[in-house]
Amino acid sequence: MSNVRSDKPFTLAGRTFQSRLLVGTGKYRDMEETRLAIEASGAEIVTVAVRRTNLGQNPGEPNLLDVLPPDRYTILPNTAGCYDAVEAVRTCRLARELLDGHNLVKLEVLADQKTLFPNVIETIKAAEVLVKDGFDVMVYTSDDPIIARQLAEIGCIAVMPLAGLIGTGLGICNPYNLRIILEESKVPVLVDAGVGTASDATIAMEMGCEAVLMNSAIAHAEQPVMMAEAMKHAIVAGRLAYLAGRMPKKLYASASSPLDGLIK
Repeated sequence: MSNVRSDKPFTLAGRTFQSRLLVGTGKYRDMEETRLAIEASGAEIVTVAVRRTNLGQNPGEPNLLDVLPPDRYTILPNTAGCYDAVEAVRTCRLARELLDGHNLVKLEVLADQKTLFPNVIETIKAAEVLVKDGFDVMVYTSDDPIIARQLAEIGCIAVMPLAGLIGTGLGICNPYNLRIILEESKVPVLVDAGVGTASDATIAMEMGCEAVLMNSAIAHAEQPVMMAEAMKHAIVAGRLAYLAGRMPKKLYASASSPLDGLIK
């Protein structure tokens, strides 16, 4: 009997989402391109770097919420640009004030500017404070299964291991660690960082990830709006392939049609 996988809704903090593609809002040429690309992606959750984006804290400057209204999109504030737990916690609290009590946040604490690799020690410290403070924490982390487990045990609602370094477009560099995280995790696992093109997103979904978050892969494409639409279809295709279950790999060929009954 085949091992049938049943689909289940993509749920975060008690809310169900139809799209399993989460997108960033940075690196586009202008606000209009941002709006068009995100519309084309079909994403419902958009992540915003609070320290780099005006969400109303700078009156008189263009406000991202004017083109991505919170009544249409779920805004996911992130702590991009933070290098220690204190900065990250402060940034999340600022986001909650700016967004009228919004508790859903993406925590990322970086180790250095060259790699943008997560500082897992500071990430764990920040996660402990934020969870106790009532935040729903989605957390960017390394592809270390032990760290992913600890972050889930702290109370993070989703773990988001990198596929590759932020902005590199290298795809999934260590599928074996990601597979262990997926097998062990009791919370949603989302690939975050490293996706370069549609096939990377599809592979992540085929492995069983709940969703994929990306920014550079769309914003740095030659045609961002077109790439956004490609990513929308890639996520759907990968999820369906995961649910369908791929054929087993074989060393030698096997005929697509049976040999019995051939005319001789």
